[in-house]
Amino acid sequence: MRSDETGTAPVAIVGGGFSGTMTALQLARRGIGAVLIDGSGRTGRGVAYSTSDPAHVLNVPAAKMSAWPDQVDHFAEWGGYGAGEFAERRAFGRYLVEQLSESPVEVVEANAVAAGRSGRDWRVTLADGQIIEVAALVLAHGNQPPAPLAAAEGLPADLYVANPWTDEARAAVDRAADRDSDVLIIGTGLTMVDTVLSLVEAGHRGSITALSRRGLVPRAHADPPPPPAPVQLSDVPLGSVRTLARWLRTRSAEVGFRAAVDSLRPHSHAIWQSFDEAQEQRFIRHARPWWDIHRHRIAPAVAERLKGLIAEGKLRIMAGRLLGLHERNGEVVARIHRRGDGEVERNFCLAINCTGPLGEVAETRDALLRGLLDEGAVRPDRFGIGLDVDGHDRAGERLWALGPLTKGRYWEMTAVPDIRGQAAAVAEDIAAELARA
Repeated sequence: MRSDETGTAPVAIVGGGFSGTMTALQLARRGIGAVLIDGSGRTGRGVAYSTSDPAHVLNVPAAKMSAWPDQVDHFAEWGGYGAGEFAERRAFGRYLVEQLSESPVEVVEANAVAAGRSGRDWRVTLADGQIIEVAALVLAHGNQPPAPLAAAEGLPADLYVANPWTDEARAAVDRAADRDSDVLIIGTGLTMVDTVLSLVEAGHRGSITALSRRGLVPRAHADPPPPPAPVQLSDVPLGSVRTLARWLRTRSAEVGFRAAVDSLRPHSHAIWQSFDEAQEQRFIRHARPWWDIHRHRIAPAVAERLKGLIAEGKLRIMAGRLLGLHERNGEVVARIHRRGDGEVERNFCLAINCTGPLGEVAETRDALLRGLLDEGAVRPDRFGIGLDVDGHDRAGERLWALGPLTKGRYWEMTAVPDIRGQAAAVAEDIAAELARA
């Protein structure tokens, strides 16, 4: 029996983070019921906005963080935020939960462990054995936990944090603060920034070393932000990473790098899709780290705080390669090949993996995704970053994916302004499909 005939919504969405929540809300706007399946305990907030740490603020000004693409000031008005203000991430989480609670969306607090076809419909199996049958299925898993680090294999859990966004990670940060010993953070991106702030807020007084291949750290937003300097797609060189980089350098000299990079935001998908496979690989291998630190920036106040920690000698950014980690006398011993300085060995009370979310979908540990991949119901994109989807974000018949799972097609599909538009488009396509049915 079809579940929409038994009182259950006709669409199931797996993943209760921003992408899943907004797809459900966009469907509700169109009069289509959705069941939002999420067993993480973070429904509506996801990993990014479930933090309870007030030091964790949005990386985008509140004025740009509306959940609704047609109401750009919605969040700023909700929280009373001024132009250029960076709100706490936990406040944005409350905002999303409120949007969800005021909607007719049905929430199922359980893990989806499998999905299979039933004619044209989908049968979703939950961890407790319950089966939900729906006409359409949406995969909105968000960023998945980091891949295991081979260098950390065998380290005890009290010395190594594999995933910095868990309750266990928070407890490890508190233990490190009590010991005041040195901490190693593997990775120097946005997750590193959050982890450093959490350690400082917890009262940690030891030193912190953040290690990555290039030692690159996210740049800061300007305070105040620069005036917009929009460009037309026809003004931007397409098809070549080298030519685009040259254009960016020239444009940055004229208007500043922030305005130059931001001017590409409306065109990022078109730029990515203009590259052939060789150019895409060139971008991933060579340009990606530089793009990320200039494109995904941090709040000015956070940047100043990091600058102060570096000046005090509390935080050290190191460029190098991690050769290995092992335990000795209750501490982590790290072997590091420092860039331009040979191999060194350092002792730490804790090592934290902040290398970022899972980069190869084939390595997923999510049971539902694993099953769909193994059965051939979905396939990786040509880079293996996420799933192969078409121009309507369809990964199969009556099967959609969005958010980070579609990064291979769009590249820029992790920020709120990108995902909110995608959620609206996916909801529109689902509505059209169900109407045809």
